[in-house]
Amino acid sequence: MVQQENQVWRGRLQALGPGILLATAAIGGSHIVASTQAGALFGWQLLLLVLLVNILKYPFFRFGVEYSLQSGETLLEGYRRQNRRYLLGFVWLNLIAGVVNTAGVLILTAALLQYFIPLTLSLPVLCCLLLAVCLLVLLAGQYRLLDTVSKWVMVLLTFSTLAALAIAWQKGMQAPPDYIAPSPWQLAYLGFLVALMGWMPAPIEVSAINSLWLKAKQQQQPVNLANGLFDFNLGYWSTTVLALVFLALGALVQYGSSQEVAMAGGSYIQQFVGIYGKTIGEWSTLLVAFVAFLCMFGTTLTVLDGYARTINESFQLLGWQQNNNHRSYSFWLLLQALSGFGVILFFKSALGPMLTFAMSLAFVTTPVFAWLNYRLMRSSGQMSLWLRWLSRVGLLYLFGFAVLFLAWLVFR
Repeated sequence: MVQQENQVWRGRLQALGPGILLATAAIGGSHIVASTQAGALFGWQLLLLVLLVNILKYPFFRFGVEYSLQSGETLLEGYRRQNRRYLLGFVWLNLIAGVVNTAGVLILTAALLQYFIPLTLSLPVLCCLLLAVCLLVLLAGQYRLLDTVSKWVMVLLTFSTLAALAIAWQKGMQAPPDYIAPSPWQLAYLGFLVALMGWMPAPIEVSAINSLWLKAKQQQQPVNLANGLFDFNLGYWSTTVLALVFLALGALVQYGSSQEVAMAGGSYIQQFVGIYGKTIGEWSTLLVAFVAFLCMFGTTLTVLDGYARTINESFQLLGWQQNNNHRSYSFWLLLQALSGFGVILFFKSALGPMLTFAMSLAFVTTPVFAWLNYRLMRSSGQMSLWLRWLSRVGLLYLFGFAVLFLAWLVFR
């Protein structure tokens, strides 16, 4: 009995990889910026919303694992089999999202790198240095090295973030007893709520990326459905817990502060780290900066790899390129990196609004990707009843909020 249980856990641990990569990709702008801003601006008021978004998006991410392991196909192959136009739509939306999201995560990572580089370098220069390091990692080892790096990032990130929360919790809330926060349930804050939900826990197209990571894992070692779902659930719900932890950090450290909360992503990260140092002690500044940098560096790695991997696979499935190999992957990886860096150079005077645009775009496209995954899983006839109903509630929520946001943009 004990030996059988040990074999079960050995299989689960050996299957770890794609779900951890999903977590690494997710814990970035949505957590270190959006979650902490939510706590800093509104205290605990948005805690249930953050939890709700993660729950309602859960089935659409899970489908990437469940469909792939049950059918032997990736989500991209499933889109093409259902209708070539579905894959075409995914490709064009993914091309835009890949470039914009690459630029967004690079900006945030570069802003944090400034804490560890004594030289005064501009954000574009730091972005260039980061790109060089990330490309070296990905081109040298592809999935195997990415898998290893992401696991170490997640372990360090989890322990350092929980340590930061323990310190902040011991100090207690910094807000004055008579402080009254604004209510987030106003149309004026709809743009912020949409940006918060757009990257929470990650854009849904990451589910297709996750199915490709699972395919790469399968080439190394067979993964059954139970072990694959264990890996996925561990990664997904870890991101949910850490989203709540970062919201708590914002609420404990910055909520009620006399200093106005910066809304631009890069500026906010630096502001949050600075206020944390003043509240708890200057010694903690580098700890918080290190936690945030781990978040963003892991996200940058996985975003670069994931979007390049999906475009490479999609073009091969559409017949637009003959091969799907290391050379074609390298081409799309370099093109994506250069395109993202080009966006940074073009918007260098408005990097904050560009990041907000990236997060809002992710939310507007979320219902489309969610519907594609739901339709594909439903057609397989292997969707459980509880997932079917949770998916329907999630689709109603996502489409409803997206329509409300678009209406607000038009008529405000």
